[in-house]
Amino acid sequence: MAHDVMTRVPAPAPAGAGARSPRPRKRGSWAAWAFLAPIVIYLLAFYAYPLYRNLDLSLRHYTVRSFVQGDAPFSGLDNYRTVFDDAAFGPALVHTLAFTFVSIAFQFAIGLALAVFFAQNFRLSGTLRALFLVPWLLPLIVSASTWSWMLNSDSGIVNHALGLVGVDPVNWLTSPDWALTSVIIANIWIGIPFNLVVLYSGLQAIPAEVYEAAAIDGANSWQRFWRVTFPLLRPVSAITLLLGLVYTLKVFDLIWIMTKGGPADASTTFATWSYRFSFGSLLPEFGPGAAVGNLLIIMALFFGLLYIRFQKRLDS
Repeated sequence: MAHDVMTRVPAPAPAGAGARSPRPRKRGSWAAWAFLAPIVIYLLAFYAYPLYRNLDLSLRHYTVRSFVQGDAPFSGLDNYRTVFDDAAFGPALVHTLAFTFVSIAFQFAIGLALAVFFAQNFRLSGTLRALFLVPWLLPLIVSASTWSWMLNSDSGIVNHALGLVGVDPVNWLTSPDWALTSVIIANIWIGIPFNLVVLYSGLQAIPAEVYEAAAIDGANSWQRFWRVTFPLLRPVSAITLLLGLVYTLKVFDLIWIMTKGGPADASTTFATWSYRFSFGSLLPEFGPGAAVGNLLIIMALFFGLLYIRFQKRLDS
């Protein structure tokens, strides 16, 4: 008997069934853009646009009227020539570099010493470490006002302490020889806690086994610090120095409250000079003020690029 063999022929697949649906990918891309949108808007509104406006200010001749009406004529690099030809440019540059590098050097050295000290985890280590954070937590206007009172020539506690040991009073804030030193001392005090916190965190990431191996090899305390701690802390030290440098370059309120850049421009930096150009008189010069601000940005970018190159050398 013959049997009919029935073969089942599969139904043709619908068009496009073998390809993946683009909908999940589209949904994923929309979700990614939704998460990116807030940070993109923030960067455009608070970084890109202010930078553009500052560049535009530096390339036009703005007055109070043209600043409001927006019809300032294009002046090219005239504002930068005004800045470079000003007699205050050289001293302001020297003061900016001295204020920045001296502050950073002492902040980093003292912060590192304190971080190594607190890494011993002795009793009351946490309490003392918290007390060292006070200068960092105080508003700058409070810190600057406190240092102005402490360094007052007549009633300041510093001159009173010097008088107890037979030292003549020093005109900390009113003498051209001491004004810059005074604001540097105050800025060092404010910046130590930041260095302490970051470097202490870096020390906690170093394995204890490394120190044990160094001790077995007969390394003393200084050798363990110089050959173990310092090299392993180098990446953290680099970012600490970069952040401190960028922050210190733009310090304005501390100097302005304590000395206003004086006396006789003895403590004028680019930050205070830019403010004085733009808001320090009845006839503000917005263009030169913006030009000085752009010089500060260029300096910060220069050191940022140096950090990137240094980091690449460490990674290679």
